[in-house]
Amino acid sequence: MTHSDPIADYLTRIRNAQLAGHRMVEVPMSKMKKKITEILFDQGYIFRYKLEPENGPQGTIKIALKYDQETKVPAIRELGRISRPGLRKYSGSDEIPRIINGLGICLVSTSEGVMTDKEARKKNLGGELICYVY
Repeated sequence: MTHSDPIADYLTRIRNAQLAGHRMVEVPMSKMKKKITEILFDQGYIFRYKLEPENGPQGTIKIALKYDQETKVPAIRELGRISRPGLRKYSGSDEIPRIINGLGICLVSTSEGVMTDKEARKKNLGGELICYVY
């Protein structure tokens, strides 16, 4: 099976795992997905992750999902793709959208790599809007 949009596949796997109430989800590894996973971890949306380079042709990333202790509500409420292979969305540093007034994050692929909307604004970098998380 070929994926025309591996990032959308990555986001969907996380979404589906959360809907099913899974603790872990495995996704094929790529540099972009590795960076997105690191940001999700740094921002507190996932519990932990483990890179397994020897699994499969490109390796896998094992992600431990984070849920609220009492309510069992996932830490990630919504996860959505912004730019798609068929319709790329780019934005200058001053036009990067604020996700729920800065409560959520927008991941931007800049010339200095993938970063959050706040970092991109601080460094005055625009780029491709990958996805949003809150």
